[in-house]
Amino acid sequence: MRKGISAALLAPTTYAWAIRAVELRVRAGRRLAVDGLDLSMGNGVHGLLGPNGAGKTTLMRALATVSRPAGGVLELLGHPVHARSDLRTLRRSIGYLPQEFGFYGRFTVREFVEYLAWLKEVPAHDIPDAVQRALERVGLAERGDSRMKTLSGGMVRRAGIAQAIVNDPEILLLDEPTVGLDPEQRLAFRSLLRELGEHTCVVVSTHLVEDVVAACTNVVLMDAGRLVFHGGPADLVELGREGVGDSSAERGYTELLRRHRAAGERTA
Repeated sequence: MRKGISAALLAPTTYAWAIRAVELRVRAGRRLAVDGLDLSMGNGVHGLLGPNGAGKTTLMRALATVSRPAGGVLELLGHPVHARSDLRTLRRSIGYLPQEFGFYGRFTVREFVEYLAWLKEVPAHDIPDAVQRALERVGLAERGDSRMKTLSGGMVRRAGIAQAIVNDPEILLLDEPTVGLDPEQRLAFRSLLRELGEHTCVVVSTHLVEDVVAACTNVVLMDAGRLVFHGGPADLVELGREGVGDSSAERGYTELLRRHRAAGERTA
């Protein structure tokens, strides 16, 4: 297990994968949004792709332990997640940036990240250094005393990323993290992802195929709650000889979806 703020917080355990799902089913309201998913992920940056309604956000919520599985197996850091799990200890080793998150507008950026560090039970004596390090990594060190309500949309998003990494998580879940970031900030974010992925299981849900190819070590493609593809970015690009799109990666993405849907029609 990786050394860091969260490393000593979980009881000792041995696991082959940071995330392991077998026939995983998760509901979004009454709808089965994740349906029979088999997936294993270790350290590295895993790009989660799929059209609207594919089940990406529902899966991210399940991995963050916000939504409980409706069936199948989900293990995080070797610990099973189920309807009656006591997840408080496990959550200390997870960082999560949802698509939308709330904050007190009068909090400064530093206070916001400090508050989330406290909620994640980062030891009090570690919080100041952990917050400063997180702000530096997202390029907000000079805005630490700015109130959250004064920030641009891109800066708010970066503050959200800072709170997700402040506890030095072993699993980092980022749902549409580049929304509002300008091209220069996206480049810096890609570099941060590659750095984090060296010692962390990072899952990034996005619609930006090019970001996945540039920053991710693995690609996961979902459609209608099911796994369509799990492989390397190069495999996705290779498929780009066919399909529709402005780049090889986009063409590979559309071609995979086309093949998956065609196969479903044949077996229907």
